[in-house]
Amino acid sequence: MLEVIQKIMNLGAVAMLPIVMAILGLIFRMKLGKAIKAGLMVGIGFQGLQLVIGLLMETVEPAITYYRSMDTSGFTTVDVGWAAMGASSWSVPFAAPAILLIVLINVVLIVTKRTRVLNVDIWNYIHFLIPGTLAYALTNSVAIGLGVTVGLSVITLFIAEKIAPKWLEYYGLEGTTCTTFSFISFAYPFGVLVNKIIDKIPGLKDVDISLETVSEKFGFFGDTAIIGLIVGFILGFLTKQTWETMLIMGISISAVLVLLPKMVSVMMEGLTAVGTGAQSFMKKKIGEDSELYIGMDIALGLGDPTAITTTVILIPVAILFAFIIPNMSYFPVGLLTVIVYMVPLLAMASNGNLLRTLISSALFLLIVEIFASIFAPEATAMMHATGVEVNGIVTDGFFGFNLANVIISLIHSIIG
Repeated sequence: MLEVIQKIMNLGAVAMLPIVMAILGLIFRMKLGKAIKAGLMVGIGFQGLQLVIGLLMETVEPAITYYRSMDTSGFTTVDVGWAAMGASSWSVPFAAPAILLIVLINVVLIVTKRTRVLNVDIWNYIHFLIPGTLAYALTNSVAIGLGVTVGLSVITLFIAEKIAPKWLEYYGLEGTTCTTFSFISFAYPFGVLVNKIIDKIPGLKDVDISLETVSEKFGFFGDTAIIGLIVGFILGFLTKQTWETMLIMGISISAVLVLLPKMVSVMMEGLTAVGTGAQSFMKKKIGEDSELYIGMDIALGLGDPTAITTTVILIPVAILFAFIIPNMSYFPVGLLTVIVYMVPLLAMASNGNLLRTLISSALFLLIVEIFASIFAPEATAMMHATGVEVNGIVTDGFFGFNLANVIISLIHSIIG
């Protein structure tokens, strides 16, 4: 059973989304042709998102390579990266039943009107499974590991429903919400808190630097494409790239800022059709006041120019933190590829204000690096429990940005 589920998950969102959305369309009584077309549009849009995000990662790779080549002899902990951490969690004995229980409980909660969120973000179930695996590793209890995994999936539904109005207001993604646990449970509340603090600081609270206002005030130089070009040049300059590489980085980041919103639009063409069918179905079967939100990947928020601009700026900041944080044990090169997913909900909490997003994102990144360093022993214990061979002490950003991991690790470090 586990092998079958793993093979399905390994297909990834690009392959699974069209199938899942088409099946949902049929369940919601859409005609076969429309259901297939809607599923394809969602899949095509997500494929486009992945391609553009891949372009962004390829563009900043020279900068990451530059930082990777720095003298890191003083860092004793290895950053294994989220992919290795996620893959290892699938080897625990409760992985397969956990996935089946998560889906079943979600359906039951919808039917009983306990939630209005249908989480189809199944490739991100690792955000539940990794904390569950950690709990299993530290307690040697399958029941506790399973309970944590399934419990977090339920908590996610309620958080996702709570943030849905703001998600719809800021991103305009009708009929959807975000169900990526790590970021809706930690990054977004953190961003809201930082913004409340900023609101009490005279002078700073009145500064409104959104890319829209920048465009209005600076004309040509405030255009999103030009901002991408400038940010790329700056990143290339800071990492001592050749002028040719700087030019490529600038043009590519400019392309990312322009293309990402268009890919989201393609995806939304299919999601809107399925969402309309879902609302009609819910009203007929459960009641006129029923509304269903389709829980989606944080990647839908990457169409926001503020989030992408902030991501690129934070790459050198992440490295700077590694050298100034006291007793920092790991060099966060792997974390650089995750920043892009950490920022969208911080941008949402800041209503697109670039300065506020930069402040909240930098502070969040600082906390993530501190936690990932402090909880390296717990991360190493988890990897050993899954049977993955690692040399020395390891860690990953999941031990900084996943609130459940942080809480479990903190409890363990206190009580042993």
